[in-house]
Order: sequence, then C-alpha cells, then structure tokens
Amino acid sequence: MTDLPADAANETAGAADEAPDERERLFGELLDDCVHCGFCLPTCPTHVLWGQEMDSPRGRIHLMEQTHTEDVLTEAAVGHFDNCLGCLACVSACPSGVAYDALIEHTRHRVETEYDRPRSERALRGAVFALFPHRNRLRLLRGPLRAYQASGVSSLVRRSGLLDRISPSLAAMDRVAPSLSSPPPALPERVPAVGRARARVGMLVGCVQGAFFPEVNTATARVLALEGCDVVVPRSQGCCGALSGHAGRLEESAGFARRLIEVFERERVDRIVVNSAGCGSSMKHLDRTLAEAGADEAWVRRGRALAERVVDLTEFLVDLGPRAERHPLPLHAAYHDACHLSHGQGVIRQPRALLAGIPGLRVSDLPDKEVCCGSAGVYNLLRPGAAVELGDRKGRDVASTGADVLVSGNPGCSLQIAAAMRRAGSPIAVTHTAQVLDASLRGLPAERLSGRA
Repeated sequence: MTDLPADAANETAGAADEAPDERERLFGELLDDCVHCGFCLPTCPTHVLWGQEMDSPRGRIHLMEQTHTEDVLTEAAVGHFDNCLGCLACVSACPSGVAYDALIEHTRHRVETEYDRPRSERALRGAVFALFPHRNRLRLLRGPLRAYQASGVSSLVRRSGLLDRISPSLAAMDRVAPSLSSPPPALPERVPAVGRARARVGMLVGCVQGAFFPEVNTATARVLALEGCDVVVPRSQGCCGALSGHAGRLEESAGFARRLIEVFERERVDRIVVNSAGCGSSMKHLDRTLAEAGADEAWVRRGRALAERVVDLTEFLVDLGPRAERHPLPLHAAYHDACHLSHGQGVIRQPRALLAGIPGLRVSDLPDKEVCCGSAGVYNLLRPGAAVELGDRKGRDVASTGADVLVSGNPGCSLQIAAAMRRAGSPIAVTHTAQVLDASLRGLPAERLSGRA
C-alpha cells in the first residue's frame, strides 16, 4: 500500500486514469527529499541490530534510487527491502520530512508485482495472507490451539527445537501464539451508554484482536459505554487491509478497505474507535490507499470521509473527557509505545494521560522506546530471526523496569513481547490500555491484571 503524502495523494486521486505514471513521478520526487544526514540510524531497528548501511532507511533509499533508475529489482535489494519492519521510527526522527513510509510501501508493492520470489517464499506468504486478515478463519484455530497447549505438547515442541529445524516461520507462530482460555461472550451489535449518551461510536473489532484478544474488545466497549457512549459493533465488518498494505499487497488491501467502508457507512456514528495501533494507522489514510490502487474519485472521497472519523481509543477518550469514577489500581506498569500508534499516528501523550488518571497506578517508560519490538504486522513470521533478536532486546528493556505488568496498544506487540519474556524465563502479564481502564472503572483488584489473582 503506497502511502503518499496528502497533497500527492489528492493529486493522484484527481487523475485516477494516469495513476501509475503519476505514482512513479511522485516516487522519484520523494526520493530526492533524503539528504542522507543519518538522524534515522539510531532509531532503525535493523541498523541497531546489524550496523549495516543497506539495512538503514537512507541505505534502502539509495537502493530505491538505483532500482528506480535502472528499473531492476535484484535479489540483494529485495532482501534489504524485506528486512525493513516498516515501523516508521525513521519518519519520526527525520528532520527533512522524508516520506519513508510512502517510499517503502511503493517499493514493496513493486516487489510483490514484479519480483519472482522463490516458490517456498510465495507459499509462506500465500498461507499467511490467506489466514491472518480473516477473523473467522483465525477463530477456527482457537479450539485446536487450546487443545495443543493444554496437552503439554507445545512445551515439548518448543524445548526440542523441532519446529525451528523444520520451519523457522512455524516456530515463530508457535512462540507467539497466545495462551487461550474460554473467550468472553460475543459482543452484541449495540452496547448502550451508561447514563446520558454523549456520543454514538462505531468500533472496529479487528482480525487478530477479534480472534485472539476478544477480552480487549469487550473491555473497550465497556469503557466506552461507562464513559457515556452508545457503541455500534457491526457483525459484518472484516479486515481493514492493514496487514496486506504493510506487505505491499495493494489491490488486496484496497478490496478490504472498500468492504469496510460500506459496512461503516451504513452506521450513522460520530467516530470509529480503533484499539489496535496497526489498524488505526491504516484506516486513517484509507483514501490514499484507494487512490494508490487506482480507485475512482468517488471511492477516494468515501475513503476520506471514513478516515476522517477514525480515532484511536485513547485519543477519543482524552478528547471526550472522563465521566466515570476511577478506582485505585495499586500496580506498577511499564508502557510500550506500539510503532504504528506513536510513529504512525503520533499518539504518545494520550495513553499516558489516561493511565496517569488512575489512582495508585505507577507507569514506567521503556528504555529505547522508539525501537520496534520486532512484531511489525507479520514481520515476525516472515523474518523470524531478526524478530527474535528485537523481541529479546525489548524483553530486556521491559524487565529493567521491574514492572508487574506491561501495557500495550497493539495485539502483535503484546504477543511478541510476551513470547520474549517467556524465553528469558521472566514471564510478565501483558494487558491493553483498555483493560487497565476497565479494571479501574469497575473497581477490580490489581491482581486481575498482574496475573496473581
């Protein structure tokens, strides 16, 4: 999914028939914005790991210039592009305003459409994208996965290292799989406000969030209702297209976007609240996704209208202001900045403000909080070696805080960091900002969050 800046996207949207040539022209112009100053280097996770110039943002931009000029995608260049997590830390760090997000996603789309990957890679990517953007397919895995975990086989398999020898990607899936219990009852399509209604909001349930973390969605709906919101949860909603777009599968991402737009257009809501960082980041530029996919101007306008109503849960609650009473939570929490929340959406202050409003809760920031944990959509499945290194690094940062619980705003980050902490022999309870707020508003004991109950 090519995320051109707003002006460029609007220009493209106004000339959909000429979109391919226009995109190439704009891409070439964006490449020239990089002055190769190096401010991005300390924040780039792969450069932090390996110290290689071609695995830094400015190194990849140099490769993009070569491939753009010579119109050739070499195996080496594709490898460096694939190594990028797309975490957007370089975008936050860049003093020149380089639109690296637009550059890497345009490049990835080109790789996906022009480069002939080995058969094994094509099979892996095909399997990943046939599963993860589909919530109902993921839900079908809950029963077998629970049985696998309860039998003890999963522990034996991990200790044996068998999956690592068979397939590092399968081993990664096994490592990050959440410990599953019985799911809470399904959310109704309408959750009424408690007391006088202050807003009517739609809620995205997400794919991984909806299948493996339904309790986060339940907590989100409950918090919104307690704060005076009528919550609309359309059953027919599907994937937002974030995972596909992140991997350069532009047409697939745009197809998901169109279907989601149609669902939420039918619901007359003030805002669309999202509790997953990656989804929110993608949904905030649905119009640009559609423009880049060559959609007509009517679809781009519909995408823009929806994108303007999308808001992260923490943004929305801070703007709305507190109404429900906060009960004490005597707990020490470490807060993890999910990349697509902090770098992708600029949402940094709001989660901390909400947590600071809970009596008794002490919150610590992580060292090197701008460096990605290694989850990055499905990166930890496609590049498991690098992801493990980054996850272990983030796990050490979490452990250094001495916190009782880790708070995150993205399901992939929660799975990745929890797996790293288990590997290190220092497991920690991982929870979502919505669950912390829910516990405080309902007066639940802190032990419920820390796992000591």
